[in-house]
Parts: sequence; structure tokens; C-alpha cells
Amino acid sequence: MKKRTLFGGLLAALVMTACDSSGGSSSDSEAIAGGDIAGCATRAYGNIGGPISLINQDGERVTQKDFKGRESLVYFGFTHCPDVCPTALTVAGAALDMLPDDVEKPRTILISVDPERDTPELLASYVESNGFPEDMTGLTGSNADIEAAATSFRTYYKRVDMPDSAAGYTMDHLSILYLMDKDWKLKTFFPGSTTPAQIAECITQLSD
Repeated sequence: MKKRTLFGGLLAALVMTACDSSGGSSSDSEAIAGGDIAGCATRAYGNIGGPISLINQDGERVTQKDFKGRESLVYFGFTHCPDVCPTALTVAGAALDMLPDDVEKPRTILISVDPERDTPELLASYVESNGFPEDMTGLTGSNADIEAAATSFRTYYKRVDMPDSAAGYTMDHLSILYLMDKDWKLKTFFPGSTTPAQIAECITQLSD
């Protein structure tokens, strides 16, 4: 119960790092989310990161079992996200490039919160973008599939209609990188304010 209460407080702060309806992000609370409050090795909450059942960019149904045996960086975002998601994924790629040679690089997984637009074909193109981690996997699915995955990770997303925009709508969501261990258990997480160097240092610190 104590862990659940603590993460609830972090979640409330991290909500402010989500994409807003204009495609930007709010940074008012980034400084108080994670960082000095919750150190790298103190974020292994047992109630974050459960089962998933989604469709990868090759059109195949996958579950968390397919990602066991290697650590994973998991991010919830969407391909039409104008800046927050590309920034987070570029940060992830830069962090992985900083890892020492004797530390195995986690794979990176993008779980779309916009299944209406993010088809496997679109994700296949998106994950190949320059600056993103080299072996990133894109996952999508039905609305129910995405909702179940988000619930497992205790994350937040919401559709925001924009009738005056050509896009029609955007998605508010948390900008968090979750580091899962080889058994798909949470090792730590990184809020949107974390730098590549901090992520690389933390992954190295927690490496087996």
C-alpha cells in the first residue's frame, strides 16, 4: 500500500509532462517528478508493468513473454505526436549509445496510445526514424488492448479533440520511459526531464 500511495503522488506530478492539446508539453512539475525525490534504484514498484497483448509492426500478436530474456525500455506515445514523443525516443537512443560496451543495451518498445491512426504499417515506418533506438519495436492494437496495457503500467492517456485542426485530434499522455528487467518486472522509470547521461548512468548502475 505504501508503494501504491507513493507512486500515486509521482503520477500526479508526471501528468504535467504529457502532450497538451497544442502538441507541446508542460514542464512546471518536471523538476519534482523522480530525480532527487526518487533515486534510480528506488523506483522498482511491483504494481507497475504487467501483462500486455498487442500487435507489432509486422502484424503479429505478441505478449510480454516475447520480450523476456532481455531488458526493455517501454514508452507510451504515438506517431503523430509533434515533439514530446520524438524527443523522448531520441533521448532513449542517445542514452543507449552512451552505455559501456560491457552493458547489454535494452530493446526499446513504443506502445501506441493512438490505435485509430497507428497501424502496424505506420509504426513500421516510424520506428525506423533517424535518432531513435536502432532495434525499436512498435506495438498497437484495439482500444481495449491499449487500455489494458496502459492500466498494467499505471499510465495515463486521453484523446483531445481539435475540430479546428487538420489532424482532428491529439493524444494527451505521460512521457515516461519504463525500464523492465529480463523477466518483465519494473527496474526503474525515467520522467520526461531525465537526460540521456542520467538514463545511461542509471541503466549501468542497475545492470546485472
